[in-house]
Amino acid sequence: MNPLRHSKIIWTMACTVMIAGSAMGDNSLSDAQKKEVVYAMYAGYKKDFPAVTDISPQQAMELLKKDDVVFIDTRKPAEMKVSMLPHAITQNEFLSHPEKYTGKTVVGYCTVSYRSGVFAREMAEKGISVRNLEGGILAWTLEGGKVYDENGKETNRIHVYGKKWNYAPAGYKPVMFSLWEQMF
Repeated sequence: MNPLRHSKIIWTMACTVMIAGSAMGDNSLSDAQKKEVVYAMYAGYKKDFPAVTDISPQQAMELLKKDDVVFIDTRKPAEMKVSMLPHAITQNEFLSHPEKYTGKTVVGYCTVSYRSGVFAREMAEKGISVRNLEGGILAWTLEGGKVYDENGKETNRIHVYGKKWNYAPAGYKPVMFSLWEQMF
């Protein structure tokens, strides 16, 4: 195949995926139905880290009111730029000085908390206690939790990773990256 034609085909496919990806998702579901889907999805993931202690979004919100929690975002930097939980830190920030957070409840999260569940499991193997936010940032927002952009301002944007996880609450703008962007 002609290399120029091949690159045009790849470019066209990437653009199609990006455009189609931003329009996909089942917006006909109520937030209550979306919650059911998100929690069911998380329950299916739990088999990969059964010994990890979960924490519900409601429990985490109560700890936040008492300033007794540190959230660890286990997602990629591009996802974090879209939105993060209040006062969240990156995985690298936590790993550089885990002792700094002694006395706080440490809670990992990602989109639906699969990646953070694996992180919590790995931390447990090192003797570091990390709870996993049940249902991730999706459950957090579906339960009424706020998210913030990279400048610390409240936002209604939420990175949903891809079509399969496009269950952002009503009033939120789901953000998905192209296949190319998801690689980095």
